[in-house]
Amino acid sequence: MDIHQALVRLGLKLPTPPKPVAVYVPSVRSGTLIFISGQLPLVDGRLELTGRLGESVSLEEGKQAARTAALNGLAVLDAELSGDWSKLVRLVRIGVYVACMPTFRDHPQVANGASEFLGSVLGEAGRHARAAVGCPSLPLGAPVEVELLAEVAP
Repeated sequence: MDIHQALVRLGLKLPTPPKPVAVYVPSVRSGTLIFISGQLPLVDGRLELTGRLGESVSLEEGKQAARTAALNGLAVLDAELSGDWSKLVRLVRIGVYVACMPTFRDHPQVANGASEFLGSVLGEAGRHARAAVGCPSLPLGAPVEVELLAEVAP
């Protein structure tokens, strides 16, 4: 799998993995599983967008933020894999947290921004189980946070 070529086709490249915004590590490997900590839609160390869905952030902006957060997750995974994507078996699960108003109900559509992106980059290995959860706020005022769970070869 050549993730870099897939990203180039989308006009993207892997960013430098974002630094944690609090006291935790970006990823933890346990056996054949790699847990990627929740990633925000950071670009060059700054949030590309702040706010909540159903208030100041549109559905399309939320989907884009989920895509950016997923791209940051791939950057962390790339570092954990030392750039050797042949080790990736598949994404197992992603969690998408959506900062939103209580009346907002389109969490799955926001999460599709991450899911569709991951599928387009990783192909079949990018198909995953998922949770999409609404919450009143996220770190730094981010509209979306995405976590990844990947299975890798031993």
